[in-house]
Order: sequence, then C-alpha cells, then structure tokens
Amino acid sequence: MVHRTRPAVPPSRRRFLGIGAASAAAVALGTGLFPAPTGRSASASSYPFTLGVASGDPRPDGVVLWTRLAPDPLAPDGRGGMDERDVPVSYQVAADERFTTVVHRGTAVASAELGHSVHPEVTGLEPDREYFYRFQAMGEISPVGRTRTAPDPRTEPAALSFAFASCQRWDHGHYTAYRHLAEEDLHLVLHLGDYLYEYPVGGEVRGVAVPDHLAVETVTLEQYRVRYGLYKSDPHLQAAHARFPWVAVLDDHEVSNNWAGAADTDGAALARRAAAFQAYYENLPLRRSSLPEGPAMGLHRRISWGRLADLTVLDTRQYRDDQPCGDGRSDCPERFAPDRTLLGADQRDWLLHGLRTSAARWHVLGNQVPMTQVDSDPGPAARVWLDSWDGYVAERDRVLAEAAASGVRNLVVVTGDRHQNHAAELLADHSDPGSPVVGAEFVGTSVTSNRDGQDLGPQGRALLEANPHLRFVNEQRGYVRCLVTPGHWYTDFRVLPYVTSPDAPVSTRATFVVEDGRPGLLEG
Repeated sequence: MVHRTRPAVPPSRRRFLGIGAASAAAVALGTGLFPAPTGRSASASSYPFTLGVASGDPRPDGVVLWTRLAPDPLAPDGRGGMDERDVPVSYQVAADERFTTVVHRGTAVASAELGHSVHPEVTGLEPDREYFYRFQAMGEISPVGRTRTAPDPRTEPAALSFAFASCQRWDHGHYTAYRHLAEEDLHLVLHLGDYLYEYPVGGEVRGVAVPDHLAVETVTLEQYRVRYGLYKSDPHLQAAHARFPWVAVLDDHEVSNNWAGAADTDGAALARRAAAFQAYYENLPLRRSSLPEGPAMGLHRRISWGRLADLTVLDTRQYRDDQPCGDGRSDCPERFAPDRTLLGADQRDWLLHGLRTSAARWHVLGNQVPMTQVDSDPGPAARVWLDSWDGYVAERDRVLAEAAASGVRNLVVVTGDRHQNHAAELLADHSDPGSPVVGAEFVGTSVTSNRDGQDLGPQGRALLEANPHLRFVNEQRGYVRCLVTPGHWYTDFRVLPYVTSPDAPVSTRATFVVEDGRPGLLEG
C-alpha cells in the first residue's frame, strides 16, 4: 500500500484540469549534481505533487527517481502552474516506509527548462532490496513511493515477477487496470508505448468537462506537457508508478500515429518529434542517458536481473525505414526487401551482440510492435499490418536466425501496440508453418484504447484461423503478468470486462508456460 503524508488533494478544474536539447546546466540541476539554490517559485501557491512520484530503470546499486512540480497540471501554457524560477527539491530514500532508516538523501533542482521535473539517479543502494522514497518542495511533502534494486549480477535469483502494459488512451476509458496492477506482487513494470495519444480530447469525458485547449492535436512542447498533465492526473496510474519501478519506452502516439524516424525528416516533423521527446523525458522516470538532443533520444537499453534474465528494450520507431507500400495492410513485395530495417544497423548490431554475449538464462525483448507474422486473411493470400515487423521481414528473419545460431536458450518477446492479447510461437520462417520454433511472443492488450472490447470477435477468430503459430487471441482490455523462474516462464493475461465504467473486476483469461530450453508454448 502507498501511504501519503498529507490528505489527497480535493478535485477541482484547476488540479484536474523552446524546442531542442536541454542545456547541460538544466540536466545537472534536474539530477541533483549541483547544490540547490534557495527560494521558491512566487507563482506556485498550491500543492506541487499533483502528478505523483515514480522510479525506474533499476540497477543493482540504485534507481532513478522522478517527480514533476505541477500545481496546475492543465495550465494552457504548459508550465503546470509554475513560473520560470528554479525550485529546490529534496528527496530521501529509506529502508522502511516510515523513514526511520534513511539511507540516501539529496537535493535536485526543478528547472523550467525541463518542465520542473527532476530525475535524481540514486546509487550506493544494496542489490535486490526494497526501498521507499519521497520528495519535499515548496513546503510540501510528496506521496511515498516504493521501489526495488536489481539483483547482484553474479547471482541467479529465484524469480522475476513483472507486468507489461501499453496503449492507455485517456478518453477511451478508466484506468482501472492500473488499480489492479498496483495490487499485484511485482518487481517492476514494463511500459511498451502509447503512454498518451496525440489526438484532440474535448467535451465531457469520464464525467469531466475537459478544458477547450485540449481539443487540439498535440504538436508543440506546451501541448504535449498539458496532455501528460491530463493523463498523469489519474490516481490509478499514479498508484502503479508509486508502487513499482518502471522501465518505459515510447511507440508512435507519444509523437504521431505510425511515425517512422528515418522517413520523417522535414523541419516540421523534426520539431514536433523534439517537442514530444522532451515532454516524454520530463514525465517518465528516465536516466540522463535518455535525455533528448533535439529530435534524437537514447531509448534502447538493457536491464539485467542477475543471471536469470536480461531485458533488452528495443526502439522500433526512431531508426526505422518508412513503412512499405504506403503503410496499411497488404502483402506487397517491398516488405521482403533485404535492406529494409526497423531497428537501424547500429541498434540491430547492439541487440545481436547482447544476445551472443549474455550469460542470462532468459532473454526478454521489450518490443513495441508484433514480431510474429499476423495475417488477417484466413485464405491463401496474406494481409498483414505493415507498421509491425511484418513490414520488415528480412530483418526479423535475421534477428531470429542469429539468436538461434548464437545459442540463445530462451528467447521471449513481449509486445504492445495491438489492442489485443496474443500468445504466439516465433518461427524461423513465418512463410513456412513447419519451420522450427525459435522463441515465444506475448502481445499485451491495451489498458483502455478501443474502449471495452470483447473476448473474441470475428477479427480474432480470423487471426487464429490464418496463423497456426498464434495460440491465443483475446480482445478485452487489461495488462499481462509474467513470472520468470530458472525452470519456467508463466504468462497470465489479466483482463477487465469493461473500461467505459469505473471499478471493473480483473481476472486471468488465460495462462501460458514456456519451459527452460524448450521454445514452444504450453497452456497453463
């Protein structure tokens, strides 16, 4: 349970409701490297922690902490109710929830240049250990967050328990899934993209009159900041952030639908991407290594859980070629071109080198768009989504072939994007249903996007008929829970019957198991 040090802020319209690289000084101020100045923002006159607290990217000796000062998170100017002054933010890390044993303390500075966010990177902690943290600024104390460090890299822990989620369009439903996720027994949460949607939001949504200035598509830094203010004001999302460390990566809607980094290179697209990247950094618990430099951002990285598992986080947007044949769904020959890339050469080489050299028992790829072939036509023709790995077939085949040739023991891909639950077997050659199984992929449904959904409709039945390697399809909302042990991987698809009304119950729709050394799927 997350305990607050002050009563919850009463709801009100006020509380509910420069593009380029940040300077080196702003980075240092936002990470606690420099001593903090004194004083406080004259215009910030109410509770600043309306967006909660978070932690992320755990290492054996520490984590990154996050908060953003925003007494008025939907202020039209994107400043969150703050002015241009720097504000000192002190933080504590303790071994207990009551903070009787504080093991680390420091001060960061929330600068206007970084949206008054702070990302202190705490080190010197013990491996595989639970900790608690809180912030203080402007005479107020934040909610308490709980986090955990990764295990010692020389050990093989008994288990890794995590959940992954994606696609949380605020105006499509309530974040009840996050309320249930926050009650799980997990080590971390993996968010695989579409943290927000760029489309206009207006009118009466969730029983709330949305301010008129959100009824536009996000393009500028100010608009992206306000949109994060809307999304992050949700108490269930805040609870999930405060309960576990998160490992986050963006997909397309944090910028614009189906953008492709290697193709979207005109001035307006680059300016929009720079604004979107900065706002993403300002609102997620990311390390300095992910600080954007204009329209570029370091997001692919590796999180190790001792010798049990390596989590390789991929970026399938920033370096990809344009989608073939005008995007959409088809089986055009261009998707098979040998030089087409989703990852970019540098990231692909980094991925393959990591697979070759890792000593981990399980290799987990955190991936934004489905890797397995997903044909929506049960007949002899193929009809695939060209925005996914199906639009980049040669690179998919190369990655899977080199993983197998490198002796990767257990390859499991976890994926977002599709607004459906899938359990699939990855084939060496998806054009040949009899080719060897080289791994497993679990695609998680949306938190809210596409609203309530259903258990299995005509589209889902067509997918099962057209794809023999696809073992399960479900079209409800929710998240996916995974338990990894030395001998087995267990995946539970956790679903909700509805999201357009609050307080939906959660249940496990299906469970699948992968055995150590055997890449096929077993039903649990």
